Amino acid sequence: MTAPEVNLWAVLLATASTMAVGSLWYSPRVFGNRWMALARVNRDRIASRGVVPIVVTVLVSFVTAWVLAGAAWIAHEFYGGSFLGDALATGAFLWAGFTAARFITHDAFEARPMGLTALNIVHELVTVLVMALVIGLVGV
Repeated sequence: MTAPEVNLWAVLLATASTMAVGSLWYSPRVFGNRWMALARVNRDRIASRGVVPIVVTVLVSFVTAWVLAGAAWIAHEFYGGSFLGDALATGAFLWAGFTAARFITHDAFEARPMGLTALNIVHELVTVLVMALVIGLVGV
């Protein structure tokens, strides 16, 4: 059995795409103000944390992009078809089975507002699909 072929450039670009999606999604003009109200986040508290959340986001996004690229390669080897289509389908299935399912479970037990859960899981869907699009277009 061979290891999945992962294109480092695709992973790096997919990692960068998460920062672009997040910056846009959580900007005050899009969903930032709504998210802060629903999550009860204080803008000053966020600013006081410095770059730590950004560094954590980049590292976690890199891991996610790497795993997504490897899973897309495995799916492509198994199903055939277009690599782009396989990457997008893999991203959607992984999002539904892991990200959305876990968010919904945790948020239900933490009694978070349904609007916050929806906002966050749709953000994650968009993020993962953009990552999959990048990985699918750049290829392995």
